[in-house]
Amino acid sequence: MTWFASLSRAQRLWFALTLLAAVAIIGAGWVLEPGAADLPEAAFTVDLPIREIAPELGVTGMALARELGLPVDAPKGKSLKSLGIGQEELDEVVDHLAGHRPSRLRYFVYVALVLWGIVFLWRLGRPDGSPVERRGGWYPRLPYILTLVAAGIASGFALGKSPNPMEGFVKLPKAMAGLYPSVAVEAAGLLFFLVLAVVGNKLVCGWACPFGALQELVYSLPLLRRLKRKKVPFVWSNSVRALFFVLALLLLFGVIGRSKGFVLYHSLNPFNLFNLDFSPVSVTVTILLALGLSLFLYRPFCQFLCPFGLVSWLAERFSLARVRIDRDRCDKCGACVAACPLEAAAGRVEGKPFPADCYSCARCLKACPRDAIVWGWPRRAETGREDAALNAGKP
Repeated sequence: MTWFASLSRAQRLWFALTLLAAVAIIGAGWVLEPGAADLPEAAFTVDLPIREIAPELGVTGMALARELGLPVDAPKGKSLKSLGIGQEELDEVVDHLAGHRPSRLRYFVYVALVLWGIVFLWRLGRPDGSPVERRGGWYPRLPYILTLVAAGIASGFALGKSPNPMEGFVKLPKAMAGLYPSVAVEAAGLLFFLVLAVVGNKLVCGWACPFGALQELVYSLPLLRRLKRKKVPFVWSNSVRALFFVLALLLLFGVIGRSKGFVLYHSLNPFNLFNLDFSPVSVTVTILLALGLSLFLYRPFCQFLCPFGLVSWLAERFSLARVRIDRDRCDKCGACVAACPLEAAAGRVEGKPFPADCYSCARCLKACPRDAIVWGWPRRAETGREDAALNAGKP
């Protein structure tokens, strides 16, 4: 690989140590993952009442009643059989709720993928001492593509849908509405994903989220390139995403609708794909539309619907490591704007306080002919070229 051969000795050490650290992190998660003997017994019968089943599934009686199609105030001490629930119906609901049981190992996989993304973008993507004339070899796509494949397999199909960034956000208002027993536990889950989003600008979305990875992989196919040049104005996509979130909250808390506890995102949850659960039909439609539109539209589910995408866009203001522009070098030639699949680069070049989402895809980092863009920590934009110059000629 030409890129790897061009890395300095220090960069190759970074590469090796990062891979070792990622393996160690995942290994720790593997050790801490509960075994089959540690999991609660999943056999429930309709002779049991809601109050006995719900705690075993990690939800409240109100949530279980809602999943079973009963009124949220249905008696929790009566047997499900007396409430008209059949065994097959109960089994389907149990399987669905069990799919939300988080894998501890998956948290560690997210951390490992984000760590690799940080090191690649900050330290490995551009070989030390490489002049701007050789930027075509910077930030090669293959390591990114392989990371996305790993995200889809490891934090997706291999470990199931839970946890995921969207769920991490949705569970908090669900707990506040009484569908989960602990608000604090769900707040901690959201905090985990927000910390990853802040440490490395949206890397948890851009590099580690399994459904985000599938959309990125489909978009990367060399098809419909002319359509890919067209971008949905960010004010439109973000407005849809925000309005959809507000509607979801109004339904969840019963401000509109017949009763409290309706979760709109359940009907459109593409992460069901990783449990091979395609019910209801609206979930299947969402998955097919999102992946189909990804042929020419960048991350459509993330842009238009994902609630974590909305909150992590706000959190980008506090990101420690992110795309940074050296204003003294930038002449606003538009190369990065053309390379960016969204309006993120345009907003940053223009100095907007709330530019579009940046998924740290690295496309802009190799496009700038003025060497005015780097990905890194504060002041990296001013020091990046000097660091590269100092390392020039080192093996």
